Amino acid sequence: MATILDRKIILVTRKTRLEELVQRFNSLAQARFYLEHLGADFAGYQREHDTYRAAHDVVMQAVAAFPRRQTLDRQFLPNFLFGPDDIVVALGQDGLVANTMKYLTGQPLIGVNPDPTRHDGVLLPFVPGDLGAVLADVIADRRGARAVTLARARLSDGQVLHAVNDLFVGARTHTSARYEITLGERRETQSSSGLIISTGLGSTAWMKSIITGARAIAAGLGAASTALAEAYAPLAWDTDRLLFAVREPFPSIASQTGLVFGTVEAGCELRLRSLMPEEGVIFSDGIEADYLRFTAGVEAHVGLAAHRGALIT
Repeated sequence: MATILDRKIILVTRKTRLEELVQRFNSLAQARFYLEHLGADFAGYQREHDTYRAAHDVVMQAVAAFPRRQTLDRQFLPNFLFGPDDIVVALGQDGLVANTMKYLTGQPLIGVNPDPTRHDGVLLPFVPGDLGAVLADVIADRRGARAVTLARARLSDGQVLHAVNDLFVGARTHTSARYEITLGERRETQSSSGLIISTGLGSTAWMKSIITGARAIAAGLGAASTALAEAYAPLAWDTDRLLFAVREPFPSIASQTGLVFGTVEAGCELRLRSLMPEEGVIFSDGIEADYLRFTAGVEAHVGLAAHRGALIT
């Protein structure tokens, strides 16, 4: 049986909004002046910060029992190398859990909710006081893990990006994205606001909003009620398929709009070739700063990742 000496605990944290403002304005007083000058409630930022720091202190007490431990700010995730036996703890919002999981290769991930009154916590089943017992259970293999399917974008130059919720493929500005899209035997040249490719977990988020908007527009145009009555059913978190949707496809002599929604099954890939001389990007889970360049000639193969996430329950 594994002991506390055998495993390393990696605690992933994020700056609070107040800490980000202090970093921007160099002092707490300047941050406070900025907020109050705009009529914002500084006390709300302070309470949020204090709650997170208190949760952090409780979590650190649990982690202190492990000789091998490390704290990691989320900004360093893209360049951090996790060990195969690491146990990872994410203290923050659901987005921090998703952003952490995409850099893992199956290591157990524990989501801790620092403020249940503020965060819904779909991916945060635990509060800070639970962590000591949960870590002991994970070490002793007494805890189950929920499997989470990941998406993977692999570029023709060898770069790879994973996603827990969704991948965005398009232009980083508000200009139109131009690309070739291929799924099986179907192929089109398109001009759009980009594509969203969602996992089962992501099918309850950005993809759901796209579907909701499309249905509302169709209803406003008097589409048949029978078609609108078909409910959109999000996928299971561990499903072996992805959903994709093209945002605002534009029909023209040079662009088509037939291949705008569908599924990418296991063993298949959605292929995309950029026709954009610049500004083309691929990013995942809403983190625009961590992106792959998707410019003219680059081809992206999008499908299921070879591994799944493991969210401790």
